[in-house]
Amino acid sequence: MASPEIEALTQALARLPGLGPRSARRAVLHLLKKRESALEPLLSALAAVEDRLVTCTTCGNIDTANPCAICADGRRDDRALCVVEEVADLWALERSRLFPGRFHVLGGRLSALEGVRPEDLSIDHLVRRVEAGGVDEVVLAMNATLEGQTTAHYIAERIERFPVRITQLAHGLPVGGELDYLDEGTLAQALRARRPVA
Repeated sequence: MASPEIEALTQALARLPGLGPRSARRAVLHLLKKRESALEPLLSALAAVEDRLVTCTTCGNIDTANPCAICADGRRDDRALCVVEEVADLWALERSRLFPGRFHVLGGRLSALEGVRPEDLSIDHLVRRVEAGGVDEVVLAMNATLEGQTTAHYIAERIERFPVRITQLAHGLPVGGELDYLDEGTLAQALRARRPVA
C-alpha cells in the first residue's frame, strides 16, 4: 500500500475526466519513477497556471491573461461571433483553425431539470456585445442535444432584433460515418439538411 500522500495524489488524479482509479495509479507510478523529467515539470507548470489563471472578461475563455490570447489577437474578424456552451467547445473549434472570428462562452446550457436558467449563463453579456454593434454574424455552436438546441433557440430570440445574421453549425453525418451505425436523430437531421451535389 502507498503512503497517505501518494494515495491522496492518486485519488485527486482519479477525479479528473477520463481517468479512473487504475489509470490514476499508473500515472502516479510514472510520475514517481520519472521524478525529474515528469513530476517536477508538472508541478512547476501547475504552480504557474494556478498563480496566473483568469477568466477572460470579454469572451469567458480561461487563460493566463485578460483579455485572453484570442480576444487580444488583432488579426481576428470582429464581425463574426461564435457562441459556445463551454471553454472546451471553444478550444475544440480553435484547434480546427477554421473559425477566424471571436468567441463567447456561455458557461453552460439552459436546463430545466438541472435548474440552469438564462440568468445563470452569460447570455445578457452576449446580448450587450451584439447590441454594441460591429457584429455581422452570430454562429450558435451549441451541442446537438435538447438542452443545446433550446439554448440556441432562446439566444436567437434574444438577438433577433439586432441587424445580425444568426447561423448555427450544421448537424448530420460525421465524416467516415456509416449509415448503419447512426441513430435516427442524426439521420433525420442529415436528410433535412441535404444539399445539391456540386
